Amino acid sequence: MKIGAVGHIKVFRITRKSGAGKSSLARVDIDGFGAHLLVARLRYAQMATLRRRDCVTLLKTIYVDIGEAMIFPVRAMKSQIRSLSCFCVVLVMFGVWTRSALGDEQRQPVSFEVSKSDSAKAEKMAAELTSLSPRVNREEARVLSECAYATVSKLRREYRMFGTPIFNNFLIYHGIRKRGYCYQWSEDLLIALDKLKLTSLELHWGEYDPGTWRENNCIVVTAKGQPFNRGIMLECWRHLGHLYFGPVAGDYEHYVENSAYPRFVLARSAASNASRGNRRIAFQKRVLASEKTANH
Repeated sequence: MKIGAVGHIKVFRITRKSGAGKSSLARVDIDGFGAHLLVARLRYAQMATLRRRDCVTLLKTIYVDIGEAMIFPVRAMKSQIRSLSCFCVVLVMFGVWTRSALGDEQRQPVSFEVSKSDSAKAEKMAAELTSLSPRVNREEARVLSECAYATVSKLRREYRMFGTPIFNNFLIYHGIRKRGYCYQWSEDLLIALDKLKLTSLELHWGEYDPGTWRENNCIVVTAKGQPFNRGIMLECWRHLGHLYFGPVAGDYEHYVENSAYPRFVLARSAASNASRGNRRIAFQKRVLASEKTANH
């Protein structure tokens, strides 16, 4: 077929990659208008092919970049997680070790030197304290009993008790002895027992005939939350420095509670390590209000 002014196009061969292989067009003779149209179509087909290839290449590049962008943070995250896990393991091990050490220190049995003659009495006191309530800690009752007997034994040596309680008051009154009044026994015992930081037992201050020459004081131990009259009294003065214990409600001296005075004693002890001043109680020409009543 002839082509006007444009000329004659002998052969057009179009090749396209596909899954089916290659295909070609045979030689054709077309006129000028057909040639322009064919050329335009071929150029469009080539441009579309290039565009599809560029698009595929661009998409591959994007996918690779996204994959790498995801891989590196994941690797970094894995490294951070591994480091954090190691830190947590070390922290847990340290916490367990610290808790174990503190627990061992707290679980170490507390004991006091109790003489053989008092050991059976201390065990009996512990049993009576434990029987106050099911909530009383048996170990705490044992420690309190041993502390009480050990403290009273130590005070007995320091006070150097002599004769009868009244005669010993006479010696203190005249400066021959420094301490040993009934309230001093109870104060020193209270300070020692308070250091135990009891949790299932409570300490109370008991008074008999307060403000008179017959006044006597004792420490009353109750289960936590129990009333004063259900407690066990600890008294030292009447037996010349030998500890007596028993139900406060059944004692021949009728004790009443003074809840303010033990707070005063403990606060004074914390501030000045317990004042050692004496108060004249026995053998005074006239009865005066006791100092412990005036100080709170």
